[in-house]
Amino acid sequence: MELLNKLKIHRAVHNLTQAELALKVGVSRKTINTVENGIYIPSTVLALKIAEVLNVTVEDIFSLKR
Repeated sequence: MELLNKLKIHRAVHNLTQAELALKVGVSRKTINTVENGIYIPSTVLALKIAEVLNVTVEDIFSLKR
């Protein structure tokens, strides 16, 4: 299975740059970039922080490709 994400879409809706989102969740811009591009699978804590900042559920951002 593969982890899919809609992080870039949700980030754009909130008019946040990767750097701005990174600052809000306490990671580097590169971390946000690698999550968006499916290179890095975020920890549960990071996924929850991202969802909280974007005011959505983790499931709104991340899903499994079957």
